[in-house]
Amino acid sequence: MLKVNNIQVVYNDVIMVLKGISLEVPDKGIVALLGANAAGKTTTLKAISGILRYQNGEVEEGEIEYGGKFISRQDPDQIVRMGISLVPEGRRVFDDLSVGENLWIGAHTRRDARAAKQDYDMVMEYFPQLRLRFKQRALLLSGGEQQMLAIGRALMARPRLLMLDEPSLGLAPLVVKEIFGILRRVNRDQGTSILLVEQNALAALNFAQYGYIMENGKIVLDGLSEKLMENEDVKEFYLGVTDDLEKKSYAEVKHYKRRKRWLS
Repeated sequence: MLKVNNIQVVYNDVIMVLKGISLEVPDKGIVALLGANAAGKTTTLKAISGILRYQNGEVEEGEIEYGGKFISRQDPDQIVRMGISLVPEGRRVFDDLSVGENLWIGAHTRRDARAAKQDYDMVMEYFPQLRLRFKQRALLLSGGEQQMLAIGRALMARPRLLMLDEPSLGLAPLVVKEIFGILRRVNRDQGTSILLVEQNALAALNFAQYGYIMENGKIVLDGLSEKLMENEDVKEFYLGVTDDLEKKSYAEVKHYKRRKRWLS
């Protein structure tokens, strides 16, 4: 469904943030993009969603292909209409609007009001807490409820690909578990592909089928989630399982080889 082909991203014409990354998200698949702060994960999502150019960024080389079409230079509203929705880091709900109004904003590109109403009912089924608070200002919701609202708002666009940036950030473990459970239902019931950016590597790899690990603007490792969880260096760097107290970097690990295709 989505192919990111060797893209380089530069901010303000001088700062290179992505240094030739490639990744794929298959139809109905769940893929995790992991890495430390400033690795380039959020920039990757911004490049795919088309908002990069409005933040002084540019895809200088490479291409982003979605559904067989190149989208690197499409406007964000066109990309949403094509079927890609982004749940941004920090939720970014409209504080002064009600829960219901926030959700309907997510459907602003829709033309079929009847289908949009069906999706509204679907979102309320996935997130019953929002049904109880649909008239309440978003500002007054808990952090977990705001994250549910942000996901519900994205689903109102009826995406084929849902991208999420740090959905577990600042949330209690039980709330994170609930949200990932709902996202799994969305993937199963709606066939929605998911690209998940996370620092919580354990939760992300338990959720995703395939994972990519970024460091300093590059993909340094990728593979099936269960294989990544068995990798000794992944355990040390991201899962906190190590007998060695010495700090390491992926850049110093010589045996990593970037894979060129999906493992079967």
